[in-house]
Amino acid sequence: MGQLDGKRVLLGVTGGIAVYKAVELLRLLVKAGADVHVAMTPAATEFVQPLTFRELSYHPVAVDVFEEPREWKMQHIHLAECDLVVIAPATANTLAKLAVGIADNSVTTTVLATQAPIVVAPAMNSGMWENPITQENIARLRQRGYHVVGPDSGFLACRTSGAGRMSSPEDIFAAVVEVLTRQQDWQGLQLLVTAGPTREHVDPVRYIGNRSSGKMGYAIAAAAARRGADVTLVSGPTALTPPSGVRLVKVWTTQEMRDACVKVFPKVDACIKAAAPADFRVAEPSDQKVKKEAQAELVLRLVPNPDILAELGEMKQKQVLVGFAAESQDLIKNAQEKMRRKRCDLLVANDITMPGAGFDVDTNKVKLLYPNNQVEDVELMDKSRLADLLLDRVLLLIKAR
Repeated sequence: MGQLDGKRVLLGVTGGIAVYKAVELLRLLVKAGADVHVAMTPAATEFVQPLTFRELSYHPVAVDVFEEPREWKMQHIHLAECDLVVIAPATANTLAKLAVGIADNSVTTTVLATQAPIVVAPAMNSGMWENPITQENIARLRQRGYHVVGPDSGFLACRTSGAGRMSSPEDIFAAVVEVLTRQQDWQGLQLLVTAGPTREHVDPVRYIGNRSSGKMGYAIAAAAARRGADVTLVSGPTALTPPSGVRLVKVWTTQEMRDACVKVFPKVDACIKAAAPADFRVAEPSDQKVKKEAQAELVLRLVPNPDILAELGEMKQKQVLVGFAAESQDLIKNAQEKMRRKRCDLLVANDITMPGAGFDVDTNKVKLLYPNNQVEDVELMDKSRLADLLLDRVLLLIKAR
């Protein structure tokens, strides 16, 4: 029995020099037992002929959306009825189209019609990859639940070195297997996730806040929804697009976040507190804008906010409670103390001084702490991938109860 027996996979191939690697990816998928259909953009056929993919997939290859169908079904609708879509290579042009919903070829049209999870393997010149527009498009796709594999760094076809090289077929294949084998394992479970910062009023214009972007919490909520969970996402103010399939509760202040969490918590199987609520609020916020000209200095008296995680720790009965600790020193010591005080079943600790692991980035490097003093060191990875790993660990804790 192959790893992917009974799974129908659509391989989307777009126009980059890395197309030759997609041939090997197809071979790996077929060898694992997947029923693979291939869609190519016209540009992709300039690098490798459709004949190659047809012979290895045992199916006709979709290229022209207007060609006469081989069976009486709309091509893109028929192809969209699959268990997973993987696009490799995914060019900057294709990523941009996917980010805004443009459907002008067999690959993008099919993606727009599918309900299946989508894996993309970017491949392009490092300048194109690092362009802010491409990074914005990738961020938008991640928010919508796309799984992004790579790109790697190395020697590129343009004879320069840098980020943009498509990940190996083996790595992309592993991601496909990981996504397919995780499907719906959270079915029937309820999850509460918090995300983003909270903001405490100084006056009608100003507030006290922090640098949390909400990306980690949104990634967790999106991954849990894909895996079948009934998800409530309590979110502070962010610039992120809410994940599909989740129940979104928008809040502003820490007190509002606390009230929303306390209301939902008794009904859930697990709670992952990825938000960064403000620890203090202004004791006497002004109901009018404070004028700079009216005073030489502004002194604010701050008072403690509710400790949401600690309160949930006192409330918990059957729930698995997960906290986060962002530290700049004594990571393990501070995280273990926080875990003990707040009665967490799992605590995710990250050193915000490390590159790629601080606020408002798409990656994270964490340590997972358990009550038995076990510490699991997790490598630097994309937050969407970390979200799935974290959900794996939480699911084991739920089943152990």
